[in-house]
Amino acid sequence: MKIFLIILTLFLSNCKLNKIVNHHGIHNLENKSKKLTINESNINDIKKILGPPSSTSYFSNDVLIYLERKTSNSKLLKLGKRKLISNNVLLLEVDNRGMLVKKKLLKKDDINKLKISQKQTNIKTGKESFITRALSGVIDKMDDPLGKKRGSLEK
Repeated sequence: MKIFLIILTLFLSNCKLNKIVNHHGIHNLENKSKKLTINESNINDIKKILGPPSSTSYFSNDVLIYLERKTSNSKLLKLGKRKLISNNVLLLEVDNRGMLVKKKLLKKDDINKLKISQKQTNIKTGKESFITRALSGVIDKMDDPLGKKRGSLEK
């Protein structure tokens, strides 16, 4: 009976009633984005409220991207797979004076509805890239700095 009580105590002491939520990115992105107003907030206000952006646009430095992702462990029957609670993306467009021009919040359902372009870019490349051909002499000197072939048995 004592052994049963000890084992039961160990199992119950390791259980938690609250779910463990793993958080990545900006906490409460939706609430913080409501504090930003178009044509009134500037880039300093944005960085004060949200901090540095998670990413900026590849094509334009005027688009700031902020991310928020929450996951939680699922039930025991699913063997610990993670369940996605929220996946928010905030896109902020800033003009050349630093004023907020456009803001768009994409939630988990909105991101699933985005259509990805099926267009492909055809690039003709050879077996060796341009950099490899241009730097082949430098690579050879790095591989054999004394000018002797490695692996040879000559002394």
